[in-house]
Amino acid sequence: MKKVLLSGAVACGVAFGGLATSISGAQAHFQLVFTPETMLEKGGEITLKMPFTHPAESGHVMEMAAPEEFYVVRKGKKKNLMDSLNIIEWTSSENTGKAYEASVKLRGLGDNVFVLNPAPYYEASEDIFIQQITKSYVNVGDLPTDWAEPQGLKTEIRPLTKPYNVIAGGTFSGVVLSEGKPVPFAEIEIEYLNYPVDSENNRFATEGQISTPAHAILADASGTFTFGIPEEGFWGFAALGSGPDKEHEGKELSQDAVIWVQARDVD
Repeated sequence: MKKVLLSGAVACGVAFGGLATSISGAQAHFQLVFTPETMLEKGGEITLKMPFTHPAESGHVMEMAAPEEFYVVRKGKKKNLMDSLNIIEWTSSENTGKAYEASVKLRGLGDNVFVLNPAPYYEASEDIFIQQITKSYVNVGDLPTDWAEPQGLKTEIRPLTKPYNVIAGGTFSGVVLSEGKPVPFAEIEIEYLNYPVDSENNRFATEGQISTPAHAILADASGTFTFGIPEEGFWGFAALGSGPDKEHEGKELSQDAVIWVQARDVD
């Protein structure tokens, strides 16, 4: 049975992040870079699943072209992971579409910042391209190293809260950046990974965990936002059109900054 979340999450958005609204239409496009556990005691091989989909509702899976970049940063050093990418088929409640996965061996202690720069996707219903430059974090050994640092992306959300150790019932804060500079009053869509990931079969589970609308908030004049996290699990934040590139192949481009965080209950 789905749990129903009250409007407390929206209230936190108003109090800390500026204006908060519910999205009345379908849930948003979100690029996933998913692995089930983001705090590991020791290194080893992990698998990351990367569909472009609608995770709050197990909605439509978009066909991904080959990514432009995929890499990891640890202790300030960048490692190219393009050779680790493999094509998979990802299944939602609506359809099956082309996605990517990667198996990566983590060595040593510290933060691993995964960056996926996908190719622009043409959204025919809006006649625009969408490119969601996405960050996801995995920590090894509870040694913080890189999580608070910007990665020099065209656009990104710099976390002010550890993205792999957010407390459910607490808040997550970040700063929206475009070419390293804050984006005043950036619009940020927020999405809950509502349908558990079946990694073995490359699909979402058939039943969602909670009943909640998607939300959008505005950053403040310094590009900073804070959102109350009402539930454990994975939460995605997408700053819409925050990147410097506004056109692709003669059409409008929404170059978005995406970050995924994992919220945990206090034991």
